[in-house]
Amino acid sequence: MKKMFLSIAMALVSLGAFAQTYKNEIKLNILNVIARPSIELGYEYYLDDNQSVDGELVILDKFSYWPKGDGKFSATSIKVGYNYYFDSSDAVGFYINPFLKTRFGKYTEEKTKDNTKYDEETNLGAFIIGVGVGYTWVFNSKFVVAPYANIGRNFSSAVNERFWAVEPNAGVRLGFRF
Repeated sequence: MKKMFLSIAMALVSLGAFAQTYKNEIKLNILNVIARPSIELGYEYYLDDNQSVDGELVILDKFSYWPKGDGKFSATSIKVGYNYYFDSSDAVGFYINPFLKTRFGKYTEEKTKDNTKYDEETNLGAFIIGVGVGYTWVFNSKFVVAPYANIGRNFSSAVNERFWAVEPNAGVRLGFRF
């Protein structure tokens, strides 16, 4: 009898050792690729079942969705954030995402003065603080679909003179957990 309990206990422990919990996720904001177009790539590390830290890189970043003017953006941004999932099982459901973001690059717009055309550049270097909300669905324990919206406050006076100080953003994140 003792051997049977020991065998069952060892089997359960070995099954637990083979159970896989995913601690990492790579992601792409597919909505930005279609609407802006820019490329927003991200990585998320799960601290436990209901919280994570994430980082995102936005290449060809455009300022918000409604820029004032018809110029050319040449910017990149880096965002780091913390995600708290309200459903405490496997980081799914509603979440909140406070974040810090920095953007660097320039915005160039063609201007005309006294019948002479010239390029006016705005340095987009900025520090942004914001918060977002979203909802995460996970399929087959690996594939993620997560719509979200966030809003951030830009703390660059040069950028705020040319663009909005408050920046809304939304997206649909497609991800893979591993």
